Amino acid sequence: MDRRTAFLAPLALALPVVMAGRPALADKISLNTLSKYLNDLSTVETDFTQINGDGSVSTGKLFIRRPGRVRFQYAPPDRSLVLASGGNVAIFDGKSNSAPEQYPLRRTPLNLILAQNIDLGKARTVIGHKEDGTSTRVTAQDPEHPEYGTIELVFTGGPTELRQWVITDDLGQQTTVILGEMKKGGRLGDSLFSIPVEMSKRKG
Repeated sequence: MDRRTAFLAPLALALPVVMAGRPALADKISLNTLSKYLNDLSTVETDFTQINGDGSVSTGKLFIRRPGRVRFQYAPPDRSLVLASGGNVAIFDGKSNSAPEQYPLRRTPLNLILAQNIDLGKARTVIGHKEDGTSTRVTAQDPEHPEYGTIELVFTGGPTELRQWVITDDLGQQTTVILGEMKKGGRLGDSLFSIPVEMSKRKG
């Protein structure tokens, strides 16, 4: 499977978020509230499920350290890994020890929630903002480079929580990443996100 999909592409399959014990209907959460929530996320550790355009499903651990750092660690026996740090994204092939494919983080829609300061109210950033009865969905893009694709963020309220995202690339291919229970505010060291450190490990 192409691990670029965690950032760039494959599936128009956004699973509905249903929270046990909560009302069926929910008010739309404001963009200001959502921006504050995202800016307050310093570190996140959670399980994730990734649904790809070909219908395949992957699982693993996700680590986020804002700004600009992400680690998608796919569950064994898969050794694939996606890292973002230093303004770059690196995709490590689980079946090879060759150098990772790399490209600029700014070219991925996920960069929108990894930025230093997130302002969903910025002109032309949000192109969709709605509630579907159980969640609030916000579709965002880089206003300077809409060709990089979009990210749809799915939140529940009471309290506000990010539950999943759907990334759509410039060809219309989509990937859904569903988040488990998030552990926030822990310490995540630099080496966890270091592309050179991971390259050295795999050479060894």
